[in-house]
Amino acid sequence: MNATFHDLNGASVFITGGGNGIGAALTAGFLAQGARVAFVGRSDATAFADQMEADHGNRPLFIQCDITDTTALQAAMDQAVAAHGPLNVLVNNAANDMRYDAMQITTDIWDQMQDINFKAYFFACQKAASLMGPKGSIINYSSITYLMGAAGMVPYVSANAGIMGMTRALAREWGPKGIRVNAIAPGWVFTEKQEKMWATPDAKAAFLQKQCLQTFIQPKHMVGGTLFLASDASAMMTGQTMVIDAGVVGTG
Repeated sequence: MNATFHDLNGASVFITGGGNGIGAALTAGFLAQGARVAFVGRSDATAFADQMEADHGNRPLFIQCDITDTTALQAAMDQAVAAHGPLNVLVNNAANDMRYDAMQITTDIWDQMQDINFKAYFFACQKAASLMGPKGSIINYSSITYLMGAAGMVPYVSANAGIMGMTRALAREWGPKGIRVNAIAPGWVFTEKQEKMWATPDAKAAFLQKQCLQTFIQPKHMVGGTLFLASDASAMMTGQTMVIDAGVVGTG
């Protein structure tokens, strides 16, 4: 059971990739707080929105959108504000952690991965800052792969290092406007995609041994930290990266 953050009741929230994986758990978590949620995704998520309405009596606004199309992404954010009012919270969650041998990466692969994992984050942040009132919270999902220096994922790891730097720079630039910008760095979260593509029994067992807490991380474990950063409970937190990884890496 997650805590109740009363200031999120009625808040206008925009989530990228909010129809599956971690994003779906975040959408459900904000809806349960009474927030007005809009989310984007490439695949049709109408059925998911139907299920959320049935579960919470609070229907999210789904806008089908490819986040690498900056014009479409920012138009979707305008549409969300028209429906739900001035933006209070942006969660940049959508990402692609495809694996590549570093020697096989082409310029096309590099550009595509940065478009998804970094460029879209900045332009969503930029748009959010123009749509927020006297205060707002931006939460950028990064990854501990940067802190670990994970091999076989150079474009993704590089983008996540950039996200942490961008988060700090935007927090400094937009702090005078009352906009807070923080990041979350999850560990290995076992979404349906991860289970299907990379989470072999041996890989899971090996990674579990790196964790202090001997429990596999699920999308639901990302919700509490995200709600905290979105709410006034974290009013004096900005420019920070919150690691939620069951104790794999150390910070500070």
